[in-house]
Amino acid sequence: MKFLKRRGAGPAGDLPSTGGFKKPRRLPKALTIDQLQRILEAPDLSKPSGIRDRALMELIYGAGLRVSEAVGLGVERLDLDTATVIVTGKREKTRAIPLPAQTIAWLERYLADARPGLLQGPSGLVLISDRGCGMCRQVAFDKLARYASASGLAKVSPHTLRHTYAVHLLKGGADLRAVQELLGHESIATTQVYTQLDLDEVVAKYRAAHPRP
Repeated sequence: MKFLKRRGAGPAGDLPSTGGFKKPRRLPKALTIDQLQRILEAPDLSKPSGIRDRALMELIYGAGLRVSEAVGLGVERLDLDTATVIVTGKREKTRAIPLPAQTIAWLERYLADARPGLLQGPSGLVLISDRGCGMCRQVAFDKLARYASASGLAKVSPHTLRHTYAVHLLKGGADLRAVQELLGHESIATTQVYTQLDLDEVVAKYRAAHPRP
């Protein structure tokens, strides 16, 4: 109709406005603990690059980082003694995130045993690529996809690990406001959408609890 109106062949008067149509935001499916463990164990730990890749995934999942935050993280932002990482996210908003013990262990191993061998020049970044410089976002995406495929999983990205972090926190009883702060979201509404639980699980619990079939 809009095409005809522009051509002068449509009906007289203004066309009704629909207000536009916005597709609902689609979230990645959170990994189960078993699926998460499979992909974390996929790298070849006999190589420095494998230790780095394990540290990359542990960092994104353990701290719920955006991929850009992970690859842009400076060494000085890690405080392994206090198990904390300082991250500057969107709109230059800085937040402090506690790190779990396993993430700390893998970062310590990577920084001591793998990063020095990967470096080919001065760099203040935590994650060093196979070329000896900072890792780019696309490389991180490609690595996750490859490890997912090797683990028999599909469509796993750094964002999947971040989403899994949030869902696992909520399932463990974390407060939504606390998760909002950890993820670096401006609005609680964003967190509510981002961390929604698996709909199949919600439906199953509803069916089991509701007094009517």
